[in-house]
Amino acid sequence: MKDKTNKKIKLSANIRNLKGKKTKKLRKQGIIPANIYGSDFKSLSISVNLKDFFKVYKTSKETGIVYLEVDKKEIPVLIKNVQKHPITDQIIHIDFRKIDLKKKLETEVPIKIVGQSEAVNQKGGVLLIQSNSIKIEAFPEDIPQEIEIDITKLKEIGQEIKISDLQKSEKYEFKDESNKIIVSIIEHKEQDTKPETSTVTPEVISEKKAEEKKEENNSENKNN
Repeated sequence: MKDKTNKKIKLSANIRNLKGKKTKKLRKQGIIPANIYGSDFKSLSISVNLKDFFKVYKTSKETGIVYLEVDKKEIPVLIKNVQKHPITDQIIHIDFRKIDLKKKLETEVPIKIVGQSEAVNQKGGVLLIQSNSIKIEAFPEDIPQEIEIDITKLKEIGQEIKISDLQKSEKYEFKDESNKIIVSIIEHKEQDTKPETSTVTPEVISEKKAEEKKEENNSENKNN
């Protein structure tokens, strides 16, 4: 397992006076409305350049510290929510969480699978990822961008990697239950692709029954 920490990332922002429906004008100009919030911090309405934000978000994701430059001040934040339009998928609003660099915080860190599993490559097993992130506690500057999970040691079907199997770090502490499963190897099962067949048994007419039926028809004809 390996962790990676972030470098200092900056993003320029402006105090925002436009609110509500008026923010549509900003979006047309490539400017995204946003808010900064946090404990012991008065919520602040700001706006950021969309292109600049994309560059920052590509690097920081939601685990890296971003230093917002607002009104000649530098505010350390985490990107907590990126709201997108349900149809166009365009970013329409961003929430930044103001943090205290001297206080530890809990956050989810995404995992990254590395290595090759003998159980998958040679024994036909299937890698099942049961958790895409791990909850940790750390000082903001020590939060890794991702936690690498090495699956090389998974050599048999049925094996798994739990929180308790991960190497501990001096920079952060795992906050999930120790028995939480992150990845496991399961047996590959072929799906049943056979078409459904009818269970209704067709009527079988024997030679004797056919003869009886013929005689019955002849008798009816004579009577008529």
